[in-house]
Amino acid sequence: MALTDNNTERRPRGPLFPQWIKTTAMTLSSIAVTLLGLLFITFIIGRVMPIDPVLAIVGERASQSTYDAVYLELGLDKPLIVQFLYYIWDVIHLDFGISLLNARPVAEDIARVFPATLELATLGIIIGIVLGVPLGVLAAVRKGSWIDQVARVLALVGYSMPIFWLGLMGLLVFYGILGWVGGPGRVGIFYVDVVPSVTGLILVDAALDGNWDVFKDAFSHIILPASLLGYFSLAYISRMTRSFMLEQLSAEYVTTARVKGMSEWDVVWKHAFKNIRVQLITVIALSYANLLEGSVLTEIIFSWPGIGSYITTALLSADMNAVLGGTVVVGLIFILLNIFSDLLYKVFDPRAK
Repeated sequence: MALTDNNTERRPRGPLFPQWIKTTAMTLSSIAVTLLGLLFITFIIGRVMPIDPVLAIVGERASQSTYDAVYLELGLDKPLIVQFLYYIWDVIHLDFGISLLNARPVAEDIARVFPATLELATLGIIIGIVLGVPLGVLAAVRKGSWIDQVARVLALVGYSMPIFWLGLMGLLVFYGILGWVGGPGRVGIFYVDVVPSVTGLILVDAALDGNWDVFKDAFSHIILPASLLGYFSLAYISRMTRSFMLEQLSAEYVTTARVKGMSEWDVVWKHAFKNIRVQLITVIALSYANLLEGSVLTEIIFSWPGIGSYITTALLSADMNAVLGGTVVVGLIFILLNIFSDLLYKVFDPRAK
């Protein structure tokens, strides 16, 4: 009878879960914790604000019985932990409550105003990328030259100049005096509701409808505020691109490539710039997120009906449902852009896989 060889080499077992499952689980857990923290903060803000949500709904002249009925309907008689769980459940179902200003669901209002901000911020970040990245690279390659000095001055002005002042001066010069651009608003009064709203992005909707008169009018209105936001993103992107490129151009592999006779174009764009793409993704994503949530003054100056002006108007009117709903949406935007950045890391940097 053959004896079993106990010394037979055992094959190592593979991991219980594949790496991609672990990565996905960690990512989803991080998103859940971040969202939970965001909801907790907005919930606490809604409770500590010196505004009675019941009085905001029923008014100061309402009877005590009406007050009590609304108080119970809102669940304010329940423990805070129960109220927080109800709040999470409502947000998961995109129920941010009813706006006190127009008695419409806040979710519908946000869905109506957000495309305007998305369109404005997207055009602004495109301007910032198209102009800021080449300017930063050129400033690094020509360090100390007049091009470098101009780029640094532009970045300094972009950081230090108040955006509301530039917006007002832009309206005065390019709209009031020269008449090169349209005035405040998304379109002229004669083109309001002319094209059907399919995406909420008026340039896209006008192009889909084939109405190029509306397209040109909408473009004349958006180009000035978008250029203003693009300039501020350009200042940040060009400055960071210059800094990243200077670090790479001083590395030994760049010196080696030049000694081997490689063209300057290949050294700069195929080697040095290739190694800063991952860093630039973070810079661009953060800049885009800031444009989506931080263009409040620009939207107010140009009467742009976006989420920034919506939240500001709601805050001034003590409409906390609208304020908190808009805050949750803005926080969600940051989370989604971070996830998108992580995905791009794996595309441009194989080591991230």
